Amino acid sequence: MAETEESPFGGCLEKLKNYVRTRKGTILAAEILVSFIILICYAASMYGGYTAVAICEMVFAIIFFIVYMFELDKQFLVVNWLWTDLFRAVIGAALYLITSLICVIGGAGDGARIAGGVFGLLAGILFSYDSYTLFLEIKSSRQHTAAPTDDTV
Repeated sequence: MAETEESPFGGCLEKLKNYVRTRKGTILAAEILVSFIILICYAASMYGGYTAVAICEMVFAIIFFIVYMFELDKQFLVVNWLWTDLFRAVIGAALYLITSLICVIGGAGDGARIAGGVFGLLAGILFSYDSYTLFLEIKSSRQHTAAPTDDTV
């Protein structure tokens, strides 16, 4: 009987595998991974204050990963998930680029801070790409309908 029963995590694991194979799933998984690497680098540096950006962006990426993986965006229609994800990605790209430039420029003598800055620049590019794909998706989802014309005055 134990052979016929499925594990309660089997469906979750299948959803995870299937979602990571999509383009959005790959982008979000890469954002989580790069944010974790940046978190480790900044935590090992002498200036640990930059970890806040990495922690926040990693948590937000995990939240959106879970929402999209379990298709909760189709159940909770109160939130416009595309626009919210676009704002998350734009803000993440801006914050990573700003903090990374500060770390790379002013990180002389602190290798972990420079490494975090370099990975942060890569994360800024990744978040910018995510923003671009979301912008294209929003743009394509808009339906432009022609205004009705009435010749009678």
